[in-house]
Amino acid sequence: MSQNHGLPEVAEWWVTRRVGEGVTLVTEPHVHPLLRCNVWHVEGRATDLVIDTAMGIRPLRPLVERELAGGVLAVATHSHSDHVGGLHEFKDRVIHSAEAADVEAAGLASLEAEHYPASVLDPYRDAGYEFGELFVDAVPDGGIGATVYEVTAAPATRIVEDGDVIDLGDRVFEVLHLPGHSPGSIGLWERATGVLFSGDAVYDGPLLDKLPESNIEDYLATMERLRELPVTVVHGGHEADFGRARLIEICDTYLMSH
Repeated sequence: MSQNHGLPEVAEWWVTRRVGEGVTLVTEPHVHPLLRCNVWHVEGRATDLVIDTAMGIRPLRPLVERELAGGVLAVATHSHSDHVGGLHEFKDRVIHSAEAADVEAAGLASLEAEHYPASVLDPYRDAGYEFGELFVDAVPDGGIGATVYEVTAAPATRIVEDGDVIDLGDRVFEVLHLPGHSPGSIGLWERATGVLFSGDAVYDGPLLDKLPESNIEDYLATMERLRELPVTVVHGGHEADFGRARLIEICDTYLMSH
């Protein structure tokens, strides 16, 4: 049964914004930044990309579907629930081999703060973010179901490794394995334009590296690698995009603090 959990209902759950030629950012403004995954829609000549699929609170696919021979390829930068909630909506699904097993079976997602450990909450508290019992401040029209819910299983139809290529017909992205936040975190790097979709490997906010599946040594190597990339813009898994100068600053801050 749907309910509003004492929160206001909003007619438009998703917000879309064109951020560059062929790239659209899709977000859920009423989800707290900690769980507000950036969904990136990249238009290609033969195939479109959807990079990450948010929490699964409301269907995503109708926002990004176009009539193309190759359809839409959904890429999960990693398997955390705030990035794979809508993965099952897409026929073609990509993830790194290290986390392929995680999306093969149904998992749980939670909008309740009490279900998140200090390793998740404390970096956001320390950065000045506030949150209450729920990580949403509104619900879609008609409400939502439970605030702890099952994420539908979405087995990968393509498993990728570092150096693999995703070709959209007129745009080519290289898969970068960027472990640290999670074992199978990946980015997508368009060498021709300098555009990087980085998932949660790097974004302009509190980085999480103390999760049970995190590895700081791997994260240090990832930061060294990212620092050397000649990026023009980084589209992260959370927060606003940024350029190379800010990327170097974020990487250096991380490297010097560990």
